[in-house]
Amino acid sequence: MDAINLSNPDLYINRELALLEFNRRVLEQARDETVPLLERVKFLCISASNLDEFFEIRVSGLKQQLAYGATQRGPDNLSPADQLKRISDAVHELMSEQYQVLNDVLIPRLAQEDIRFLKRNEWNRRQAGWLKRYFNRELAPILSPIALDPAHPFPRVLNKSLTFIVTLEGKDAFGRNSGMAIVGAPRSLPRLVPLPESSSGGAFDFVFLSSIIHAHVSDLFPGMTATGCYQFRVTRNSDLFVDEEEVDDLKLALEGELSSRRFGDEVRLEVADDCPEDVEQFLMRQFELEESDVYRCNGPVNLTRLMTVAELVDRPDLKYTPFLPRIPNRIRRNDDMFDVIRRGDLLLHHPFESFAPVIDFLRQAARDPGVLAIRQCLYRTGPDSAVVKALVEAARNGKEVTVVVELRARFDEEANIELANTLQEAGAHVVYGVVGHKTHAKTLLVVRREGRQLRRYVHMGTGNYHARTARLYTDYGLFTCDAAIAEDVQKVFQQLTAMGRVVRLKKLVQSPFTLHRYMLDRIAQEAENARAGKPARIMAKMNSLVEPQIIQALYAASQAGVRIDLIVRGVCSLRPGITGVSENISVRSIVGRFLEHTRVFYFENGDDEERLYLSSADWMDRNFFRRVEIAFPIEDRRIRQRMIEESLLNYLSDNCQAWLLQSDGSYRRAGHGHGRRRAAQEVLLEQLTD
Repeated sequence: MDAINLSNPDLYINRELALLEFNRRVLEQARDETVPLLERVKFLCISASNLDEFFEIRVSGLKQQLAYGATQRGPDNLSPADQLKRISDAVHELMSEQYQVLNDVLIPRLAQEDIRFLKRNEWNRRQAGWLKRYFNRELAPILSPIALDPAHPFPRVLNKSLTFIVTLEGKDAFGRNSGMAIVGAPRSLPRLVPLPESSSGGAFDFVFLSSIIHAHVSDLFPGMTATGCYQFRVTRNSDLFVDEEEVDDLKLALEGELSSRRFGDEVRLEVADDCPEDVEQFLMRQFELEESDVYRCNGPVNLTRLMTVAELVDRPDLKYTPFLPRIPNRIRRNDDMFDVIRRGDLLLHHPFESFAPVIDFLRQAARDPGVLAIRQCLYRTGPDSAVVKALVEAARNGKEVTVVVELRARFDEEANIELANTLQEAGAHVVYGVVGHKTHAKTLLVVRREGRQLRRYVHMGTGNYHARTARLYTDYGLFTCDAAIAEDVQKVFQQLTAMGRVVRLKKLVQSPFTLHRYMLDRIAQEAENARAGKPARIMAKMNSLVEPQIIQALYAASQAGVRIDLIVRGVCSLRPGITGVSENISVRSIVGRFLEHTRVFYFENGDDEERLYLSSADWMDRNFFRRVEIAFPIEDRRIRQRMIEESLLNYLSDNCQAWLLQSDGSYRRAGHGHGRRRAAQEVLLEQLTD
């Protein structure tokens, strides 16, 4: 039989279309009756927010490729034009589904719980009077209507801002009438206005800001009549461009680029579904967009801002049951983190186990007179970060503090510039990684004098040092004082802060140098073991799988008889279940209460000891070749077995929140039939939390 060409484009799912499929799975959570109602609203908002970023980054990149005449294609062999056409078709369908879920599913269900969104034709006299006073008091002084005429050209509209185009009749005080005006709604204004119970009669009655402006827009044009008022929103290219080869100060260059994000090239236009065609065409000309870039919305044009509903409605019965992340018993019995780590490796599984020990470790290091140096990589930390405060305290206490801050963490650039300034003012050494490579490794190193020796303590993780996301994302963090691992981590920091040739690491595997080759070798070894009749299995959990050489290696391992179970939350370009290629591969995606973020790689390794790695890296080109990443082994057998059960076997047995990838690129929800219901995240909540 002829060998199958594993580079055949038919064997690869397009990355952008796979990302849209993930967003569809998120939207399905908004339909799921087993999810608390207000959480379903959140999932709708998350799907809308994901689409925003998809256009800001992915679609804008494709449009740039098209404009520049780029001819390079991915493993699926789709051109930028082909992808944009398929994306437009898919997103039009997806956005239609979003508004169908809002209007036909969520709003009626919320109304059953006395949470109402009142339309203009539903306002009674008392409600209308209160809203009129609200408009005059809170909105009219802030809104800035701009007539469109030769003296007032079409204004620059901010990225994703709520804006109205108004058609007018009559003449103003100067005898002008262009027939059209623009009214922008500042971001400071709430998109959802709660009505007081005294005026409305309901505890949770709301009106959309767009409805209030629409009802009173004529008041902004005295003596004229607004014949139409239509909300719209434009999405812009938000990917910052800095030519790192040409800049002397990356921080200064990024500060200069941040303002351009608000006015990048237009990539999508959303308009109210009742907008007349001539008005739509006028907006298309202003933004230089085509019909395929226009999306009509049967409701508010920014669904993301509905996220405030859950904050404004005090109904715990309609939200997820709160939980208390557990503090491991070893730490409960002994609050000296250095002593705890010396007694053996310690694994934390967030959000089920608390992130507090990481903060406590840093605080203890900042105050311990024996600690001489602290080194840490920061990618995202969040505002008012306890991590940053501890590092500042350490620097002020005379510790040698070195922090690698990744300024180019997308959409966190401004916050990271601020934290870099804060750290520098406290006396910490701050560097920005390596030109051309994002520093994505999650590592912390503390050097402590203990008697006559220096001991190094390490924390490594799959997620960021961000206390808030540690409650929303599933991630692992490992504490260890293993001498070889600590030496490796120190060498990685030396690479980032100084210069020198690639150094050999004893236990860690690192991008962009060895991680890709190492993973290919591990996959190939499993294939060789299978051919030799030895135990051979691969289980891997990650956010994304798109790197073509890895996919080809997995196909080859499947052909050799290796059983391969992949848990890929988001984008997966591999097609499972193809006869003769991937019939031994299964791919599932888990979408639930928490965002799956752990990266766990398991290799059965024949008759030898199993190998299991945690990593900051997905199996993507950027993680292997354009980022500084690490993968670290789990050598403690007890911890390794715990991880196999928690993050691999547990998720492979999920029959509620799992979606199974089909060979055609679609996903089918796993069903439990008449068997016992099992949701992996719920199992971990029960097992690990207090």
